[in-house]
Amino acid sequence: METRIEKAVALHHKGYNCAQAVVCAYCDLFGLDEQTAYKVSEAFGFGMGQMEVCGALSGACMLAGLKNSGGLEAVGKTKAETYKLDRALAAAFREMNQSVLCRELKGTETGKMLRSCDGCVEDAARLVEKYLLMP
Repeated sequence: METRIEKAVALHHKGYNCAQAVVCAYCDLFGLDEQTAYKVSEAFGFGMGQMEVCGALSGACMLAGLKNSGGLEAVGKTKAETYKLDRALAAAFREMNQSVLCRELKGTETGKMLRSCDGCVEDAARLVEKYLLMP
């Protein structure tokens, strides 16, 4: 699905934030329309607007919830497995980039950028492919 990874980066270039780029590139595969995906992920860009957890990774975690949650029909029954999936995504992202925090990835305190936003979007999209779309 290389085209979805490329689509995520292209959406980022169009002005979508990191979370929106990842969520919107895959939203149709998870039963979400792009307008809703765009809106629901808006506050998660730029590390939730505070340079905390990377927006691209947050977008991948949103998709993990869409994939794994049992919804209102299974309240509380799927969250442990979803959290496990979130931890796996975060661990893989950290292994790729040395951090999951936007401020560390951008090097705002150290002056040393670990990964560009485009790179984070690409990495998060690759993790969506590996953890959420592969059988």
